[in-house]
Amino acid sequence: MLSIGEVAEKSGTATSALRYYEEIGLIPPPARQSGRRVYSEDILGRLDTIKLAQSAGFQIQEIKQLLDGFDSNVPPSERWKVMARKKQEELESKINQMTKMRTILAKSLDCDCLSWEECFADNIKKD
Repeated sequence: MLSIGEVAEKSGTATSALRYYEEIGLIPPPARQSGRRVYSEDILGRLDTIKLAQSAGFQIQEIKQLLDGFDSNVPPSERWKVMARKKQEELESKINQMTKMRTILAKSLDCDCLSWEECFADNIKKD
């Protein structure tokens, strides 16, 4: 069993975030020993999943739905497929935007132009 401080240290998650995640139901309420929160080791895997999802652009409510769902009649695999398709589209859009920005930055390293528009107008047009 791990204290909230140990979980925070091992997972790189602030104790305030752990309390918040518990409050909104993103992580299950931990057991209590002498009034203190104690967690089993498996909380670390859940927190890793939460962090990975956040870094991929998932919002808290999306993560909650991903992990626990809102409709117990929908199997987790179906829920994950629907969310994966939606998030893939969002990520593809972000990848395209980031690729454009990377091109602009790379071009700027060799730029001697006198205005932004002169060098980059063609790169910033929308598709």
